[in-house]
Amino acid sequence: MSNTGDLAMEGQKQVLERLRGVFRSGVTLPVHFRLTQLEAMMSLFEDNETQILEAMHEDLAKPKFEAVLSEIEIVVNDLCLTISNLQTWMQPTYVGTNLATKLDDCFVRREPLGVVLIIGAWNYPLQLIMLPLIGAIAAGNCAILKPSEISRATEKLLAELIPKYLSQECYAVICGGAEETKTLLENRFDHIFYTGSQSVARCILQAAAVHLTPVTLELGGKCPCLIYGRLDMKAAAKRLVWAKFFNAGQSCVAPDYVLCTAETRDALLPFMKEALESFYGSEPQQSQDMGRIVTDRHWDRLVELLKKSEGKIVIGGESDKKTKYIAPTVVVDVKESDALMQEEIFGPILPILTIKSLDEGINFTNEREKPLALYAFSDESQVVTTVLERTSSGGFCSNDGIVHMSLSGLPFGGVGASGMGNYHGRWGFETFSHKRGCMMRSWLLERVNVLRYPPYNESNLSWLRWATTAKKKGWAGCSVM
Repeated sequence: MSNTGDLAMEGQKQVLERLRGVFRSGVTLPVHFRLTQLEAMMSLFEDNETQILEAMHEDLAKPKFEAVLSEIEIVVNDLCLTISNLQTWMQPTYVGTNLATKLDDCFVRREPLGVVLIIGAWNYPLQLIMLPLIGAIAAGNCAILKPSEISRATEKLLAELIPKYLSQECYAVICGGAEETKTLLENRFDHIFYTGSQSVARCILQAAAVHLTPVTLELGGKCPCLIYGRLDMKAAAKRLVWAKFFNAGQSCVAPDYVLCTAETRDALLPFMKEALESFYGSEPQQSQDMGRIVTDRHWDRLVELLKKSEGKIVIGGESDKKTKYIAPTVVVDVKESDALMQEEIFGPILPILTIKSLDEGINFTNEREKPLALYAFSDESQVVTTVLERTSSGGFCSNDGIVHMSLSGLPFGGVGASGMGNYHGRWGFETFSHKRGCMMRSWLLERVNVLRYPPYNESNLSWLRWATTAKKKGWAGCSVM
């Protein structure tokens, strides 16, 4: 691509128009083409695992174990599900009819939207481009991909591998920073899929509004973990700290803070210390299993939050700017007004706030923006059910953290300030498809159709109301759907 400024905009327009022309030619419509591209993506992962792992380590010092699970296997599993089910997903869905349309074929047809834009994020720089791309390809779209420039090694790798494995006529990678993204958004797309921060999402919505472009926003927020009642403290501590400090806490679905009683906190902390030492050793900075903060700027922000906090550090707190390291850190005696509670932490710092009752914890959660994920830890099923029924979040998981996003059968997405729209598996296919309602009519029953033609009269109206109105279950000609 060209450099910044008018030349970059010119280059972007040329790429977009080329893809739009290819889409209009119908190349992406056949199921064979879609499956061929998805299988080529599978080959991309099979052939380049070593390069992928090296890029992940260069960008985030991501351990191989975490990179394989969160950047490779999650995408490969989604590919397997999509390849196995795509022909079924593409079949029209037939709907019920009323008496007036009894002889007609009425169905929903899934059609591609056109040329879509997918903007990825730096914390899972491969997954957050490739998973939405699976949905876009499966639905028959062309796509422009904009990886995050912050994760530079992965950005470079994507720019090299995608044209090598996927159709260069149908899919393009555009690299660059904020200026390139800004000029890119000045173009008209048929859908924009963005993963990242709420502040950037607002800019994307404004740009999309100019062209009335639909958007999917996968954002974040402060995901609470409500711990209450009886539970296995040792298992809970292991699952909690694993979910929080996976990828050095740089996960949009990581537990952002804990709500529990003082008694639960005091019982849980020794097990958290024990779990962290068993995971990362007595010197986590030397552990090969602890990632690093992505940039100096992000490191500075996290250290500043910790300095401003009025809570008490009971685990960790150490940091090293040279290696962008921050120790797994737990802070207690945190108040609602604390600096750590004013924004999404997005790093290896876990504040614990105390509550006196389950109602207080639920009310605290509901007074804030709806989170991308909400976690409830308890051996008491009634506690878990109560939290589930009385709160709202993009996703929900009991007695564990972040693992729900690994299941392709579940929709992944936010609600309210944590995002709009969802994907993974069939949900991604649906997001990038237009659901076109179709009615295929014959010339039969014209004697019935004359009832709708002028001149109108009360008798014809009564007959039509009877023939087209949904009937109660068990009645003749029941239901419109």
